[in-house]
Amino acid sequence: MPELSMGRALGWLAERDPDRPAVTDHERTVTRAKLERRTNRLARAYAGLGVGQDDLVTIALPNSVEFYEATVACWKLGATPQPVSARLPRAEREAIVELADPPLVVGVEPRDHPGRATVPPGWEPPAELADGPLPDDRVARAWKAPTSGGSTGRPKIIVAGQPAVIDPTQPPVRGGRPDGCQLVPGPLYHNAPFAFSTRALLSGNHLVVMPRFHAEEALALIERHRVDWTLLVPTMMHRIWRLDPEVRDRYDLSSLQAILHLAAPCPAWLKEAWIGWLGAERVHELYAGTEAQGVTWITGTEWLEHRGSVGRPVGSEMKILDPEGNELPPGEVGEVFMRPASGPGTTYRYIGAEARERDGWESLGDMGWMDEDGYLYLSDRRTDMILSGGANVYPAEVEAALDAHPGVASSAVIGLPDEDLGQRVHAILQAAGDLDLDDLRAHLAGRLARYKLPRTFEVVDEPLRDDAGKVRRSALREERLAGSCRRRSEYGAGERPV
Repeated sequence: MPELSMGRALGWLAERDPDRPAVTDHERTVTRAKLERRTNRLARAYAGLGVGQDDLVTIALPNSVEFYEATVACWKLGATPQPVSARLPRAEREAIVELADPPLVVGVEPRDHPGRATVPPGWEPPAELADGPLPDDRVARAWKAPTSGGSTGRPKIIVAGQPAVIDPTQPPVRGGRPDGCQLVPGPLYHNAPFAFSTRALLSGNHLVVMPRFHAEEALALIERHRVDWTLLVPTMMHRIWRLDPEVRDRYDLSSLQAILHLAAPCPAWLKEAWIGWLGAERVHELYAGTEAQGVTWITGTEWLEHRGSVGRPVGSEMKILDPEGNELPPGEVGEVFMRPASGPGTTYRYIGAEARERDGWESLGDMGWMDEDGYLYLSDRRTDMILSGGANVYPAEVEAALDAHPGVASSAVIGLPDEDLGQRVHAILQAAGDLDLDDLRAHLAGRLARYKLPRTFEVVDEPLRDDAGKVRRSALREERLAGSCRRRSEYGAGERPV
């Protein structure tokens, strides 16, 4: 069928099956019809607060039915949702709002942004507003505008290059289906959970959204709602796999047709474990940035033949360049550059940043290599690479070895100044119970070359990765250089030389 505006797609679905569940959170479930009526009223209320065609609307709500209500209401006005974390410190949110200059900020108190229209969490639109379809069918030029701090730590807004239209009869993802059911465990202020779940919603999927990820609860929700696909990050996969096998195998996952993982490197041992558990054809991986100027995809079956790869380009081209801009042959590590098949500049535009670009090809700052068959393998971020004793050490490789130890819940590896080596490899660990560092050293010695082994260790209590499984190594390094990190008292200073 022809594409519909994202504002009209929900109404089309509601007409087909008004009582089908649309979104379930930890408190309630709303049907398609109820969501359609609610978002019609909300859109009229937002219009009264100044929202119009192609405006950005900052949404600072937690994972919830309310988040999706605000998003759909924006599309009905031809506006662009611009999600941010509900827990974002006020100063950081102010910096993003200054960049976006939205007429409305949803999910904050009026005092937080003087002189700008705001509505707090749980806000009710005026009761007298109609809940029938809006008279005008509007299409935003950009269907989303997520934010990213990137490696610089400065906020930027990534405005999509595609309009807010969709064919609601098409499956939202390979392995999914129209009118299916998706578990949404990731934070909706991150691009992938936002993009995949909202498009699934408008493909008729019932969204089961978790306020925060919890490993066993995720399995219970898959069983309870007969979920057929979900989007995970390796941190989530790791936490599920670390469950006691009796707990993990207690739940019926037969409805699950696909898991798609992305956002961070997945250790090979963990990927292999999931393939063995669910079957290769149910495990998919995607590599891309929010900018979407380059995308790869790989099935579990392909991965077993190209172990460690993130797949081949889909709808885009990629090549590996050395620091001088020369293309490298298969097998040699360099910086990954990419461009969309539709041409440079067609998938996004930045507010507050400039692309890293060479002759129409762009880079996200990732290092990697390609094999003879055109499959991409990632090494690490260019800015995170550690130069120790003249050798390149990629933190993701060391972190994968650390995370394979049963005593490690998560890890982050950074380079710290060293008089002898230039930089030493420093491992920051969140322990899973008691952690024996001597046992950990022996574990690493069997997996890493000597120059890659951490010279110092530090154990911390706080999580190292956010809800989307991302870690800001540059921030961790700056904290340690400034001496501001908090360490576990039983390890004294926290650092143990190898």
